[in-house]
Amino acid sequence: MTTLLVALGSFFGFIVAYHTYGRWLATKIFNLDPEAEVPSKQLRDDVDFVPTKKSVIFGHHFTSIAGTGPIVGPAIAVFWGWLPALLWVVLGSIFIGAVHDFGALVVSMRNRGQTIGEVAGRLINPRARLLFLLILFFALTLVLAIFGLVIAVIFQNYPESVLSVWLAMPIAMAIGYWAFKKGGSLLGPSIAALFLLYGAIYVGVEYLPISFNGMTETVVESSIDVATGEALEPKEVESPTGWVQFQLGTMILPVSLPMVNPVVAWTMILMVYCFMASVLPVWLLLQPRDYVNSHQLFVALALLVGGLGVAGLTGTADLTASTPAIVEKSALPAHAPMIFPFLFITIACGACSGFHCLVSSGTSSKQVENEDDAQFVAYGSMLLEGALAVIVILACTAGVGMGHFTKNTDGTYAQTVDTAGAPIVGREAWVKKYDSTKGWSDFNLKSKVGAFVEGGSNFLSSIGIPLRFGIGIIATLVACFAATTLDSATRLQRYVIQELGGTLRLPPLQNKYGATGIAVALGLAVAMIPAGPGKPPGTGGLMLWPLFGATNQLLAGLAFMVTVFYLWRRSKPILFVLLPMIMMLLMPALALILQMKGWLAAEPEPKWMLFGFGALILGLQVWIVIEGFLLWPKVKGELENPLPPLTQTSPNAATSVPNC
Repeated sequence: MTTLLVALGSFFGFIVAYHTYGRWLATKIFNLDPEAEVPSKQLRDDVDFVPTKKSVIFGHHFTSIAGTGPIVGPAIAVFWGWLPALLWVVLGSIFIGAVHDFGALVVSMRNRGQTIGEVAGRLINPRARLLFLLILFFALTLVLAIFGLVIAVIFQNYPESVLSVWLAMPIAMAIGYWAFKKGGSLLGPSIAALFLLYGAIYVGVEYLPISFNGMTETVVESSIDVATGEALEPKEVESPTGWVQFQLGTMILPVSLPMVNPVVAWTMILMVYCFMASVLPVWLLLQPRDYVNSHQLFVALALLVGGLGVAGLTGTADLTASTPAIVEKSALPAHAPMIFPFLFITIACGACSGFHCLVSSGTSSKQVENEDDAQFVAYGSMLLEGALAVIVILACTAGVGMGHFTKNTDGTYAQTVDTAGAPIVGREAWVKKYDSTKGWSDFNLKSKVGAFVEGGSNFLSSIGIPLRFGIGIIATLVACFAATTLDSATRLQRYVIQELGGTLRLPPLQNKYGATGIAVALGLAVAMIPAGPGKPPGTGGLMLWPLFGATNQLLAGLAFMVTVFYLWRRSKPILFVLLPMIMMLLMPALALILQMKGWLAAEPEPKWMLFGFGALILGLQVWIVIEGFLLWPKVKGELENPLPPLTQTSPNAATSVPNC
C-alpha cells in the first residue's frame, strides 16, 4: 500500500504545484501576454521557426527533455535508498527544475528564439556569450555520444524494440506532410499510428526482433596444462571475427559489416539518422514524430501507473519490504560515491537538468505560437518528467521486488527461484539485482536500464500483460525517449556551432549542413573512444557518463544565472531563482572536483581524458560566474541593449499551420 500512496501523493503534489506555484510564475513574475508577438511568427521560415499548437509542442518538448536521464539517474540513486531519491525528484522538479525550464523558455522567446548562450551575451557580456557557447558545445557533444550509445545498447539487449522505434520515422514523416502541406488533423493519424506502433512491438516480440550479431569463426586452439607443463589436445573454439551480421527474426541477411561489435553498428546508423533529422524541417519529422511518440509514451506511462496501482493495492509491490528508505553506507557497493553531493548530479532529468534549457531555448521557443502556452509547455513538461522519475524509482524498488527473472537463450524470460524452488521476491530480489558485493564500476548501462525494464514489466504483469510483451513495451519506451533527445540534441548542437561560426567569423560553420556534419562527426568520435589499450571502439564512450552528470548540472546553474540577470535588470523578485542558482552552481562543482580527484588517483594510471574535460568545463564555469559577479552591482533596473530591428518579414508569415 505504501507504493500506491507514494505515487498518488507525488502526483497530487505535481498537480497542485502547477496550478499554484506555476501560475504565480506565469502571471506575477514572467507576466505572460497572449497578445505578445512570438519568434515562431516573427521569424517564421517553416524549417526551424514554425508556429505550433501547444498540444503538439508539448509532445515535442516533453519527449525531448525526458530521455534516458529520468530512467538511468533514479535507477542508480535508489542505491542510497528510495526516500532521498523521491524527495529530490518531487521537490527538485517543482521548485528548481520546472522554474529552470520555464525561465529559459520565456527568456528565449523574448529574445527572438535565441539560445540561452546567445541571450547570455546581451544580459551579461559578449565574453559570457562565447564562454557559454563553448560549454554548450562540450555538453552537447557528450549528449550525442552518450545517448547514441544508450540507444545502441538498448537495441542490442532488447532487439524486440527495434522495429517499433524505426517504424515511427516514416509514419511521422507521412503524418507531417499530411498535416502541414494538406492541412489535415494530426490527432486522428497519430492515434492510428499508435496502434501500428504497438502492433509493431507485438511483432517485434513474437516474430521479428532485429539485431546486429557478432560473427564468430571456428578455430583450433592449443593450450598447456599449467600443473604438468604438458601440451593438451587441441580443441575447436568459437572466436570473434570483428564483423557483425544483420538479422531479422530468425533470418540472417547476407549483409556483414566490419564493425567490432553491434553497439558500434547501431551507433553509426543512429548518427546518420541524426544528421537527417537535424536538417529536415521540424514539421516534417521532429514535430509529428514527437507528437506520435508522446501518445505512445503516455499510453505506456498509463499502463505503468495502472499496473503500479493494482500491484500496490494487492500488496504484490511492497516498497518498504523491497528497499530500505535510506541505505546504510556499509551496504553500498565498493567505491560508491557519497550521497552528498552526488545525489544531485546522479538524478538530473526528473529533478533539474541543464540540458532542458537547451531544448527550451533551442527548439521549443521557436515553435510556441502563443506566449501564454509557455507554462503548459515548460513547467508542465518538467512536472510530468518528475512523475516519470517517481514511477522509475518505484519500478526499480517495489517493481524489482516483485520478482527477479533471467533471459533464456531462445528469447523467453523465466523467473529466478531459490534452492527450494520458490520465486525470489521482496528484498532478496532487489539485492540480487542491486548486488552490493560488486564494485561501483560494475553497474553498467545494461544493468541500470535493465532494472527499470524488469521492474516496469513486473508492474505490467499485474494487469495481465505477459512478461515478454511487457518487456517489449518498456524497452521501446526507453528507446523512444532516448531517440527524441538524441535528434533534438543534434539540432541544438547545429544551432550552437552556427552561432560559434558567426562569432568566430567562420562561414563553413554557419552552414546548417556543415554544422550538422561537425556535430554528428564529433559525437560519433567521442562515442567510439575505446575503454583502453587493446579494447575495441565503442567500449569506452560511456566512461564520459560521470562527466556528463556534473557538466549537465553546472549548465543548469548557468541557465539560472541568465534568468536571474533577466529579472534583476527588470527589478523583479529573484530570490526564488537565486537560491536554486547557487545550489546548482555549488553542488555540481563540488561533485566535479571530487570526481577529478578520483580520476587523478585512478589505478593503474590516471584518467587524464576525464580530468582534462572536467578541468576545462569547470574553468569555463568559474570564468562566467566571475563575469556575472563583477557586473551584478551595475545593472539592477538597467535594461540590456535592444535587439536590432528585423530587416524583413518572412514571406511565409500567412501560411496556415496544422489543425490539431
